[in-house]
Amino acid sequence: MAALFASVPALAAPDDTDLAALLARVERIEEENARLRADLEALRRKDEAREAAQQAAAPAVIAATPAAVATAPVAVTQQASMVSDDGRPLFGIDTNYSRDILDHTRNISTRQVIQLQARKEGRLNSVVTLSGEVIAIADAHWSNRPNKFGYLMRHPTGNNQRTKSTQEIAINSVQLGVTMAPTSNFTGYFEMLYDPEQSFGQGTITALGRNQIQIRKAYVMYGDLNKSPIYASAGKMDVPFGLQDSVSPFTNSSTWHAFAPLAYGGQVGFLQGGISVRAMAVVGGAQFRGANTPVDGTSVPSKLNNFAIDGSYTLDIADEASVMLGGSYLHGTAYCQSYPVVHFNPCADNVPAWAAYGRVNYGKLEVIGDFAKTTKVWPGTQVPDPTNPLSAFAAHKVTSFTAGGRYLFGKEDKGTRVSLEYSKFIAGPKDSPWRRQDQTVVGLAQYFGEGATLFGEFIRTRGFSPLNFISGGNLADGSTWSDASARSNVLVLGARLGF
Repeated sequence: MAALFASVPALAAPDDTDLAALLARVERIEEENARLRADLEALRRKDEAREAAQQAAAPAVIAATPAAVATAPVAVTQQASMVSDDGRPLFGIDTNYSRDILDHTRNISTRQVIQLQARKEGRLNSVVTLSGEVIAIADAHWSNRPNKFGYLMRHPTGNNQRTKSTQEIAINSVQLGVTMAPTSNFTGYFEMLYDPEQSFGQGTITALGRNQIQIRKAYVMYGDLNKSPIYASAGKMDVPFGLQDSVSPFTNSSTWHAFAPLAYGGQVGFLQGGISVRAMAVVGGAQFRGANTPVDGTSVPSKLNNFAIDGSYTLDIADEASVMLGGSYLHGTAYCQSYPVVHFNPCADNVPAWAAYGRVNYGKLEVIGDFAKTTKVWPGTQVPDPTNPLSAFAAHKVTSFTAGGRYLFGKEDKGTRVSLEYSKFIAGPKDSPWRRQDQTVVGLAQYFGEGATLFGEFIRTRGFSPLNFISGGNLADGSTWSDASARSNVLVLGARLGF
């Protein structure tokens, strides 16, 4: 027993060697913990520095969600990733620019100029700028002739309107524009359009063929006005011919309907000191609208044998006063087909046209004038059958002109605009059924910022002269559906929303 109890102290207390080893192990663990804490602190500081750099590169993105910095670091990282390699936001919205680029009544043939000036001002800093617009309308029409309504913001044939009075509530158009600015020199643009009221598809406005989405415009452009006044673009674009603008809040002018070309081609321009000069090589054949030259006796677009030239000068008289004058030439208009006239048919020869236009801005008043005329007669306005009484009317040149003004009450972005515009289309000699079609538009528009507008118009039209079969050829008795005595009254109410 004594021997047993004598062995207990040896089991209860470690010797000095074991104690030293234990202390050394504890010290090593503390050193490793210190290194880990230092590494974690370094990582934390590195993350804070990176977030600060990203915040400085894209302040608009981060500042929009300040709470996320403290409570949701993962969300902040996702938002901060919407920045290009050069520190610019990937996506942006500029409502003022969107209104300028998508408005179907203003800046018709100067989209590239609008974009170049916006980039010069630093307004398109994002890699991609998104633009959108939707227009809803309610309208009523009254005509003195059954199925003949001369209002051109929808196709004026009996496929669209019946009897002597019609009403509708509809979507006029939906647009989505995408502007790309990958570098300071290159700009790309495409625009998607849904417009059942003016679609060339078959059927009514509820037919599938007229409810399609199209790429209305698409082009690439090279130019930087901060470096050079010269620029160039290629693609599907408005041809620089005439003014084509309207002071009305919704309705395009007769001149636009008659002479606003849209085509494939390449354009070069010069813009400096109020001087604008543009030249465009246009693909021949029948283009999308307003341009046509024969190609080997066909309308196949396969030669660069059409062109347009435009020049204008803007003189700034005072801070809020300016005068702009311009002129244009188009080598091949759409007024080249023989009888019976059908859109996009081939022509025997080209029919050129010239245009003169101007704009005066004086404070809150804007006045415009636009004139265009072909240099040759339109062959299709001559009925070739000598036994047809309509053959008594000789072929005629095509003329169109617009004059209008509008005045702003209140501020630019939240004011009221009142407008009055008269425009006329002339296609035949005096007393011919297709002599002319004109319209007078009284407009009122209330702006609620650049993104929302309510508008109303009263339109009075005289004459009914559809371009297709304008002088006949579609009726069995050889007559024409054109009617110089037709009259229409139109009331339009609508809303335009955009971003």
